[in-house]
Amino acid sequence: MSIKLDTALVTTALKDIPAAARSAEEAGFDCLWTADTGHDPFLPLVLAAEHTERVKLGTSIAVAFPRSPMVTAMIGWDLAELSGGRFMLGLGTQVKGHIERRFGVKWEAPGPRMRDYIGALRAIWECWAKGTPLHYESEHYNHTLMTPFFAPGPMNHWEIPIYIAGVNDYMCRLAGELCQGLHVHPFHSIEYLKKTVLPNVEDGLKKSGRTRKDIALSSSVFVITGHDKDEIESAKALVKQQISFYASTRTYLKVLEANGFGEKSEKLNAMSRRGDWGSMADAITDEMLECYAVIGEPDEIPGKVQARYEGILDRLAFYFPYTPDDRGRWAPIIKAFNG
Repeated sequence: MSIKLDTALVTTALKDIPAAARSAEEAGFDCLWTADTGHDPFLPLVLAAEHTERVKLGTSIAVAFPRSPMVTAMIGWDLAELSGGRFMLGLGTQVKGHIERRFGVKWEAPGPRMRDYIGALRAIWECWAKGTPLHYESEHYNHTLMTPFFAPGPMNHWEIPIYIAGVNDYMCRLAGELCQGLHVHPFHSIEYLKKTVLPNVEDGLKKSGRTRKDIALSSSVFVITGHDKDEIESAKALVKQQISFYASTRTYLKVLEANGFGEKSEKLNAMSRRGDWGSMADAITDEMLECYAVIGEPDEIPGKVQARYEGILDRLAFYFPYTPDDRGRWAPIIKAFNG
């Protein structure tokens, strides 16, 4: 298959990362992604880089704005060097409430700020790689001081691929213009991808004189499968709950509207404000499940996923990730995608 199969690197303890990373590499996944939820997304990748040899490594995503571009540049540089060039830096903006109330950072227009952030990263990396003066000045970031004492020295893998997460038009265009990858949000439909994501990515590519082969689109996808009725119903319940959580956030209204489910946004948002999390899944209909998830018998899943995303995504992971305990179940799926 032309689509590469990745997985999230999920564990609750850093001490478990080496074994988890080795297991996922041996299973045949193409890339291991970490998230900025509950744990720092970069620390597990240090251990994964040390204990693997082939598999790619990346963040999906690290929240950009609470971290200075200089801090992120240094982390990315070290991970690229340690992994022998296998590291991909995935960045996201998060939403206003989390930036201001969780991270305690001033909220500014995220699109232009992300553009400046990417420019700053590349200027810093070029300074370190080529020994040129650091001179990056923009609306949001100014980096004009770098002495030999603070520079890490040259490194072969300094052109680190940058992925950004995008939902709305601006970020999709920005990815097409400046980035090597776009992290498409797991809450999506084919109609939304065709109406919003792909046209805006193409606009960005044209602006920078690039083509579709110059950017990889990556996402996690909801998959509902099982070996008996109970397993399938359990998978449905989990996916319904997660979709209801995403759909309750107004940021994803455009995703709902692409398939005529826009009225669900306000209803689910009101339920979330009341703290009625347990009942939200009931608002997700079977029609919505068919739209936002791939449903089938285990041996049908690779073909159904490929049929849905061929020509749209370049790499994907299942939303509920691989665990070593289920390696036997995953083996035929991984083989179908990655050989």
